Amino acid sequence: MLAKVLSSAVIGIDAILVDVEVDLAPGLPTFATVGLPDGAVKESKDRVKAALKNSGYDFPMRRITANLAPADIKKEGAAFDLPISIGILAATGVIKAGLLQQYMLLGELSLDGTLKAVRGALSVAVAAKRAGLTGIILPLENAGEAAVVEGIEIIGATSLSQVVEFLNNREGLDPVRVDLQALFAGSSDYGEDFSEVKGQEHAKRALEVAASGGHNILMIGPPGSGKTMLARRIPTILPAMSFDEAIETTKIFSVSGMLDKERALLAVRPFRAPHHTISDVGLIGGGTTPKPGEVSLAHNGVLFLDELPEFKKNVLEVLRQPLEDGRVTISRSLLSLTYPARVMLVAAMNPCPCGYLADPLHPCTCTPIAIHRYRSRISGPLLDRIDIHIEVPSVTYRDLSDRGEAESSRDIARRVELSRLAQQERYRGTKIHCNAQMTQRYIKKYCELDPAGSRMLELVTDRLGFSARTYNRILKVARTIADLEGCGSIQEAHIAEAIQYRSLDRRSA
Repeated sequence: MLAKVLSSAVIGIDAILVDVEVDLAPGLPTFATVGLPDGAVKESKDRVKAALKNSGYDFPMRRITANLAPADIKKEGAAFDLPISIGILAATGVIKAGLLQQYMLLGELSLDGTLKAVRGALSVAVAAKRAGLTGIILPLENAGEAAVVEGIEIIGATSLSQVVEFLNNREGLDPVRVDLQALFAGSSDYGEDFSEVKGQEHAKRALEVAASGGHNILMIGPPGSGKTMLARRIPTILPAMSFDEAIETTKIFSVSGMLDKERALLAVRPFRAPHHTISDVGLIGGGTTPKPGEVSLAHNGVLFLDELPEFKKNVLEVLRQPLEDGRVTISRSLLSLTYPARVMLVAAMNPCPCGYLADPLHPCTCTPIAIHRYRSRISGPLLDRIDIHIEVPSVTYRDLSDRGEAESSRDIARRVELSRLAQQERYRGTKIHCNAQMTQRYIKKYCELDPAGSRMLELVTDRLGFSARTYNRILKVARTIADLEGCGSIQEAHIAEAIQYRSLDRRSA
C-alpha cells in the first residue's frame, strides 16, 4: 500500500512543499527513511512507532519506506513525525484519503502521541497558501503564529489521535484566527522614550537624521555619556513596520526558534545588541545546521554594537558585505541559503582605551600609540560604510538636574515619518527604500546643490582631503536633512550640518 501526505521543509526563511510518501511492502519488518534526512528525521521512526502504539493504533509489522521528496534537498528537524505517522495510518486504511491532499501537515510527536511545537510555522503557512491548499494542520502552540497568514485554514491540534479524527470527519476542529490589528496595537509599545534622555541635543538630532535616511551611525564618547541609552531608543523613532516587514521579520525569528509564544507577530522593529565576544558565525549566521545570525535577527530594525573596537577584527570585517547588500549568503556543499539583513547599524566606542580623551573633567592616561592602536581595530572599509560619526560628550549637572520634559519619541517619529514618505515617493518603482541606499546614479539625480552649498562642499573637501566615498556620504546625509526640512534642493545649511556628522574624518584630516 502507498500513501502520500503533504508536508514542508524550511530553506533559509522560506518553506518548500515536501511530499511524504509512505510505502508498506511485504518482507521483514524494517523502517527506512530516505530523501536526504538528517539525524532528527532518521530518529523519527522510533518516535512514530511509540506514538502510534500509545495512541491506540496498530503499528504494521511490514517493510516500511518513507520517502521525502524532493530527495536532493536536506530535510532537518522533527516536523516530519506527524506526516510520516499519518502516512502509515493512511497506507493501512485507518485514514480515508478525502481530506489528506487538501491539508499540509507538520509537527513533532511525543512518545505518548501529543504534538510539540516546531520551527518555521509562519513560513510553512505562506508556502501552503501559495500552493493553493485548503489549510495546514500543526501543533496548537504554532497555530497563532501561522494564523497571521490570511486566506488559509489553520488547524491546531494537540495529539495524533485528534488529527486522525479530524481527517476522518469524526471530529471538527475550528480554524484558529487572530486579529492582526490587535496584534499590531498590542506590540507597538517600546517601553522607552527619548523624553527620558537629559541633554545630548546634538546627538538626538544626529539620531533623528540617521533614522530618517536609514543611515548607519557611530557614537564616540566617554563612559556614562549615554551612548547605550540613546541607541536603545532609536527603534521608537523609526517608521512603523508595514505588514510585509512584520511578516519577513517574524519569519526569521520563527525559523530560529526564538519567537515568543505569546507574540504571534513581531510588530515592533527589532533591536539586537550582541556582546563583543560574539563569533563571526553568531553575528552573520551559519553553523553545521545554518541558522540566521544577529545581523539577520535585526532585519528591518537596529543592530547595536557597543564597544565597537572590542569586537574581533574578523567579526567586524564580515559585516561589510551585509551592510552593502542587505542580505547574507551562506554556502554549503549541498545548498546555499540567503537571509535578509537590511539593518540600521548603530555603533558606540570610547575615544581612547581609557575613554577620557579630550574630557574636561577626567585626564586621559593613554599614549598616542595606544590611541592609534585602539582606533585602528576598526578598518577603513567598515568606517566608510558608516554615514554619520558624532561625538557624545559627558552630560553636565545642569542637564541632569533639569526638571523640564524633553521632546518625546512620538514627536521625533512624526518628523521621521514625513521624511520617509517623501523618500518613498522619490524612489517609487525602484529597489531603494531610503536615502542611505542611494547608488551613484541616484546621488547624481537627486542630490542637487545650490551654488552656496556647492562652494562650501568644494572648499571643505579640498581642505580636509575627503575621499570620494566620504563626499558621497555627505551628500546622502545632506539629502536626508533637506527632506526633514521639506526642501527640494540641498542648501548650504544642509551641507554644513552633514559635514559636522563626519567627526572622525575631520579629526584625521
